[in-house]
Order: sequence, then C-alpha cells, then structure tokens
Amino acid sequence: MSSGRGTLRPPSAAPAHGETIDVLASGIGWRVEQILSGRLPEPVEDLLDHEEWVVVLAGAADVDVDGVIESLETGDWLRIGPGIPHRVVSAEPGTSWVAVHVGTEGGDPAR
Repeated sequence: MSSGRGTLRPPSAAPAHGETIDVLASGIGWRVEQILSGRLPEPVEDLLDHEEWVVVLAGAADVDVDGVIESLETGDWLRIGPGIPHRVVSAEPGTSWVAVHVGTEGGDPAR
C-alpha cells in the first residue's frame, strides 16, 4: 500500500496569464490535479475520453459545457462525461480548482 502527503498551492501562485496544472496523485485509470488559473487570453478547450469532476476551491469561472454556460464559484463542482466538449471561457485570476479524472489510460499525467 502506498501513501502520500502534500500541500495545495495557494491561489496567489496562479500565473498572471493562462493555467498551471500540477498532478497531485495518479494511478491506473485515475488522476487528481490542482489547476491554478490566471487571466485567460482565450478560452481553454478540452475534449476528454474519460470522466472529469472539478471543484472550485477559490475564485470563480465560466465553463461552456457543450453549449451551456456553467457559472462556478467557490465550492461549486461539475461532472463532465467522456466525449463532451467543454471549455473554460473565463476565470477570475487566482482561481484554484481540483480536477479528478477517472477512466484515464494507465494513470498518464498528460491530459
């Protein structure tokens, strides 16, 4: 059995522009990431072949999920099924998220 411990980066560690993604843990078929968002010069597009669950820990963001805008604030979460196009349209600078990916290939940290 393996274990681990760590500390999430604070929202103040977000980049001025774009996003940074840290893989916190992964295994066969799953991955947990912390995402820190700065000002987004353009929407961040994503189309995954697996389940993704995200929760906003701090900040706020608008996510377009297959044509429907979901406005998320601190404490809000969203589950996105495989093959559903989605994009972060805007994010408050310093937005901190945790993303859980389930059904990934071999725990690969690449999105």
